[in-house]
Amino acid sequence: MKKHYLSLLGIAALLVVACGGPKSTTANKTTTTTTSSTVTSTTNSAAEAALTAVGIDLNAKIPLDPTVKTGILSNGLTYYIQNNGKPEDKVELRLAINAGSILEDDDQQGLAHMMEHMNFNGTTNFQKNELVDYLQGIGVKFGADLNAYTSFDETVYILPIPSDDPEKLDNGFTILSDWAGGALLETDAINDERGVILEESRTGKGANDRMNKVTFPVIFANSKYAERLPIGKDEIIANFDPDAIRRFQKDWYRPDLMAVIAVGDLDVATLEAKIKEHFGDIPAAENPRKREEFGLPNHEETLIAIAQDPEASFAQVRIQYKDSKKAEPTTTVSDLRDDLVNGLFSQMMNNRLQELTTKPNPPFIFGSSSYGGTGIRGKNSYSSFAGTSPDGQLTALKTLLEENQRVKLYGFQASEFERAKTSYKSFYETFYKDRDKRESGRIVGAYVNHFLVGDMVPSVEYSYEMAMKLMPTITIEEINAKMADYIHDDNRSIVFTGPETENKPTEADILKILNDVANSKIDNYQDTEVRENLIEKLPTAGAIAKTTKNDKLGTTTYTLSNGATITTKKTDFKNDEILMTAYSYGGTSLFSDAEYKAVSQAMGGVTQGGVAGMNQTDMGKYMSGKLVRVSPRVGSISENFNGSSTPDDLETMFQLIHLYFTDINKDDEAYQSYIDKQKSFLGSYLSRPESYFSNEVNKYRFESSPRYTGFPTPEMMDAADYDKAYELFKERFSDAGDFNFYLVGNIDDAQIQEFAKTYIASLPSSGKNEMYKMNEWREDTSKPRKKIVKKGLEEKSTVQIVWTGEANSYSAKENMALDALGEIATIKIIETLREQEGGIYGGGARGSLSKITYPRYNFSISFPCGPDNVDKLVAAALNELEMIKNDGPKDKDMNKVKEAYLLEYKENLESNRFWLNSLYSADYEQKDPNKILDFEASVAKLTKADVQAAAKKYIDENYLLAVLLPEDK
Repeated sequence: MKKHYLSLLGIAALLVVACGGPKSTTANKTTTTTTSSTVTSTTNSAAEAALTAVGIDLNAKIPLDPTVKTGILSNGLTYYIQNNGKPEDKVELRLAINAGSILEDDDQQGLAHMMEHMNFNGTTNFQKNELVDYLQGIGVKFGADLNAYTSFDETVYILPIPSDDPEKLDNGFTILSDWAGGALLETDAINDERGVILEESRTGKGANDRMNKVTFPVIFANSKYAERLPIGKDEIIANFDPDAIRRFQKDWYRPDLMAVIAVGDLDVATLEAKIKEHFGDIPAAENPRKREEFGLPNHEETLIAIAQDPEASFAQVRIQYKDSKKAEPTTTVSDLRDDLVNGLFSQMMNNRLQELTTKPNPPFIFGSSSYGGTGIRGKNSYSSFAGTSPDGQLTALKTLLEENQRVKLYGFQASEFERAKTSYKSFYETFYKDRDKRESGRIVGAYVNHFLVGDMVPSVEYSYEMAMKLMPTITIEEINAKMADYIHDDNRSIVFTGPETENKPTEADILKILNDVANSKIDNYQDTEVRENLIEKLPTAGAIAKTTKNDKLGTTTYTLSNGATITTKKTDFKNDEILMTAYSYGGTSLFSDAEYKAVSQAMGGVTQGGVAGMNQTDMGKYMSGKLVRVSPRVGSISENFNGSSTPDDLETMFQLIHLYFTDINKDDEAYQSYIDKQKSFLGSYLSRPESYFSNEVNKYRFESSPRYTGFPTPEMMDAADYDKAYELFKERFSDAGDFNFYLVGNIDDAQIQEFAKTYIASLPSSGKNEMYKMNEWREDTSKPRKKIVKKGLEEKSTVQIVWTGEANSYSAKENMALDALGEIATIKIIETLREQEGGIYGGGARGSLSKITYPRYNFSISFPCGPDNVDKLVAAALNELEMIKNDGPKDKDMNKVKEAYLLEYKENLESNRFWLNSLYSADYEQKDPNKILDFEASVAKLTKADVQAAAKKYIDENYLLAVLLPEDK
């Protein structure tokens, strides 16, 4: 569907709004008569003239990217191959199967998903568990790298594989071909996997699952989709005849329904030869079963579902207007242009909805409207969505309907249209500038989508150039006319989900609001202009006092005249990206206990007022077309900035930093809006059993701390002191002299020096270098502890086992050993608790040693399971640690962890985010930054004895066992 076309362009920020539309723009029946003369048709003479002037043929087919090679083997299997050098020495492999849960027979519900699992449990070339064992041994992590998913209409297998080793590459294609048809489906293996699937099903039970049973018959009204959720039915999973899954494999795992996609750092000829070698001999299906397409039937009436649940933590409203016609894929220039029109519409609509959330007593926490897919192939819709307070659903519904009606009556304004176009162009320009820096993992999905639904995958150059040609031909009149297509009486559904309320909304309430809004008088939107400059008078520049280079790391550090430092690292990893972070020691640790408690719930609202006299709405308008973000915060031991920019927008980023120091607004209305939204969001948060459990465990562990505030209640948020929070925020950002800034990306040294002098060196400085105040409180970990929490209606539990405390000293070597212990323990937990016991779906362990504010260790194990299995699985997990303490880790497990470390590090070296975090962390934690490049040597030196020693030192009987159990019946 057309939604996927903009998705493949990589414009992640627009995915919610940049959704395409159907071929025809014939208006559906609507609830009111359009009165605006500018909203009369989807085409006009101005658009036609513009198209003619630039010589665009709307009927022209979008060409496939010429760098991708496609083909179809004699057995019907399709393949896509593209050479891409980022990251180096790696190929992303996918096996896409055009079959999912919608194709299951009645006795197979859940077996499409089960089939995916069985491909990891014994194939022609890998016996049970050997496949995962082998891949972990070459550094491919199960879950994080190696994975698969099953949905209604497809099943996709995901395998990243090293390309610089012929044997590993060949084995990767062997695995993929085994997935295509080599699953052994042995009865014992099937029976063993039933428990894992049932545990996965258990993790999904709860409020959402129960509400889905009410809402899905409306969302998927009169369709097979309502009866074929991929997780299936527990009673079928527990009892199906093994021949049922073998029948599913025979019917649907066949070459004509498959595609192999290979994108990565290897020549096309080699990859093509591998595909032909490993897949060419798979026999074509004889007398294949027809692969039917299932859609969503049309309906005349408005369908309404209202679902409330005592464990729901969040209230939502969704209005959906489904198209009556079948959605077609994006294949022509006309389709692309329609995508742009729909995307611009949604951009402007969502700007208006966002503006409403900044008002006092906002009608919802957040809202969005967009045109695109429904999650079902061949059916598009216009949807409006809002997250609300439990009692605010009817207000949110009324607001969404009114905003849709406002656009239908009056359309958007020229100023809104210009901002939307500017923003769209900026996203396209960044996409174009980074066209040679795209990671293979970000490319491969477009070809999966092309095979499954038919959306065309043009080159980045074509996408950018065509978008730039088409954008000027789009008129505001045709965008305004879209609402007449979008909203209509038929194929409309409204869904409310959320916590139980005293006055539950009724179908009559909803229908009354529909009628009231359709017949109400609605005024036009009033747009406001914003000034052209963020800073109207430039500050008096400071100077660079010293420049220091580190040739080993490729960094430059500027010490400014006010004492602030800026460390930069110029990279070529991305052409249009600069990342920024900064810190200064202090934070809330310098507040008194009384101050801390007074402002803990207010501090997050200080930045909601904007800067330099511009409120959030003004700033949003000013920032149109600027891909820049700056976020200040006051943390526990430091005040910080985080941000990002393009090279073109770098000055704006520096200006925002300057203004957060010198000119942050105090806006009582903006703050109250923040508090109202927080109360709406958090009001029922603890209704969710897992959230309640986490809060109870935190209370048990930390309640004796003088700074423990507990979970924020509405009363606490109302009592929060905004005046004091604003005062303390300004105080924390009143002295720039001890701030350390870090910038990594496509940096121009001359620009950095100019902006550093103008916007950072000009900031005030006291000449002091503050240090955080260490909290003397310590958690009592001197004895075994157990916390049982009973909450929840479903038969499900969560287990946490925690070892933590103050360490004698910090050691980088010991930190790595403790981390490795967590990785190894995770491997053993999956092997034992999942594969042998069938008692969990997922789980794991993690360990670390921290240096500041004092040396401390932390090691934890966590997993969900059935209540009856808690004791057995806890014992099994502890036994795995005990074996490591007694005997050390096994050679193969140690090798798995070290290989994964090295593979991840190799990729990280080409990542701006890795370098930013590493440079920042080295200084923040007072470590030697040159050690960043010693990681491989450290991994090589890491031994089994080191891991065993860490286990002996930190894993003892003094742990916290926290268990969530269901409520007593």
